[in-house]
Amino acid sequence: MADATEALRTVAHNVRAARTRAGLSLDELGRRARVSKGALVALEKAQGNPNLATLVRLADTLGISVSDLMQGPPEGRVRIVSADAAAALWTGERGGEARLVLTTSGPAPVEVWRWRLEPGEEYASHPHRAGVVETVSVTAGRMTLVVDGAEHTVEAGQTATFDGDTAHAYRGAGTGPCTLVMTVHLPPGPGPLT
Repeated sequence: MADATEALRTVAHNVRAARTRAGLSLDELGRRARVSKGALVALEKAQGNPNLATLVRLADTLGISVSDLMQGPPEGRVRIVSADAAAALWTGERGGEARLVLTTSGPAPVEVWRWRLEPGEEYASHPHRAGVVETVSVTAGRMTLVVDGAEHTVEAGQTATFDGDTAHAYRGAGTGPCTLVMTVHLPPGPGPLT
């Protein structure tokens, strides 16, 4: 419980700092990110339990990565992160999950995610800001990748990539769980605040 409380405090601090740097009021950030002002006020007070979709919308609107919202101060030149040490940011109805393991630093950061999807379980994502590219490498099982309404089967040992600025979804397919590593390549510098 202490870890979850500390993680929420870190997110609260980072959202407030990014909003201030961007010169946005709570009302304006809420409007642009499609998040209620009440939810933002609670989040900045380290209250509530923001879901993955909310964190993604806030990060996209602020022109930063999801892990920028979740990370504390830098730990040094080399970071080693256990996938189990990263909190699950999405949990599916059948036990699947998504964990943001880390984000690289530099002018064009990359988020590294570990996913497990049970058969028939789906996560639908809203379009990201222009310039975001996702790469999905299936390590076991099979998934259906839906990009702009078109379905693509991706099996163990295969990798797919696509522009993330359109509606997309990940769905477990086959008879067993699907595990995958996803990278989200973010465009250099802050994005437009739309």
